[in-house]
Amino acid sequence: MQNGPAVRRRKLGAELRALRTSAGLTSGQAARLVGWHQSKVSRIETGTSGVKPADVRLLLDAYGVTDGQLRELLTVLAGSDDSRGRHHWWHAYRGVLPPTYRDFISLESQAGVMRTLETTVVPGLLQTPEYARAVTKAAVEGLSEERLDTLVEVRLARQDVLRADPPLELNAVLDEAVLRREVGGPGVMARQRARLVEAARMPHVRLQVLPFAAGAHIGVTGPFVIFSFPDTSDLDVVVLDHLTSSVYLERKEDLQAYTEAFNALQIHALSPEDSLDFIAGTAAGA
Repeated sequence: MQNGPAVRRRKLGAELRALRTSAGLTSGQAARLVGWHQSKVSRIETGTSGVKPADVRLLLDAYGVTDGQLRELLTVLAGSDDSRGRHHWWHAYRGVLPPTYRDFISLESQAGVMRTLETTVVPGLLQTPEYARAVTKAAVEGLSEERLDTLVEVRLARQDVLRADPPLELNAVLDEAVLRREVGGPGVMARQRARLVEAARMPHVRLQVLPFAAGAHIGVTGPFVIFSFPDTSDLDVVVLDHLTSSVYLERKEDLQAYTEAFNALQIHALSPEDSLDFIAGTAAGA
C-alpha cells in the first residue's frame, strides 16, 4: 500500500522504461539523447526520484511517442502541468486541498473508466451542490463558510469529467444505506435522488443499487474506487479512502481482487433499470 505521489512515480517510471525499451534504447543512450547522466534516467524509471513534466516530454520526444492521450496522461502523472505546459484547474486550490485529494482528482481527470462502490454517501461526481455542502460540513468539523464554499466548488468542478469529450465512464454500485441516510434533510435528499435518476440515464453512467435484502456482501469492508486508463492498463489503480488519508494499491494481485469484487457486487446488485425503480421507491417512502 502506498500514498498517491509514490504510486504515481512508480507507475510513471515503469511506463517510461517500457517506452524506452520499445524504442530500442538503453538507459545510457536515452540519457545521451536528452543530455542527462544515466543515473537520472535510472532514478526516474525506478520511481526513486520525481520528474518534472518538461523532462517527461523530453523523454517522450526521444522515444518517438506521438500518442497525444498517452503523453497527456504521463505528463499529468509527473506533476502539475499538462502536455502543453498549462496548469490543471485543481492547482488553483493547492492551499486548500491536501496532496492526496489533488492526486485523486488528477487520476480521475485522466481515467477512462471509474468503478466505485459507495456504502455511506452518494459518489462525489453525482452529488448536488446542497448535498455536497451537507456532507462536507459533517465530515470536516470547524470549517469556515469560505473554506466550505471552496470545497463544495471543487466537488462540483470535478463533475466536469462526466461532460468531457470523451466523458469518463462511471460504473457505480450504491449500498441501500446511501439512499436511506438523510443528508441535509428530506428536501435535499429528494433533489439528490432526482439527480441520481438523471445521471443514471446518461449513456456513460451505469448506476446499480445493492439493497439490504442482498445480505452480507464482499463490499462490507468499505468503499473503494478503481481507476482504469485507456490503452495503459499498467497504470490502473485502486483507491481506498480513509478519514485522514488515501491508500493507493497498484499490484496486479490487488487490482485483480478488487476488480473481481466489483464484478461480484454488480451481479448481486439490482439491474440499472430496477435500480431506478428502487430509487423512486425510496423517494416515495417505501
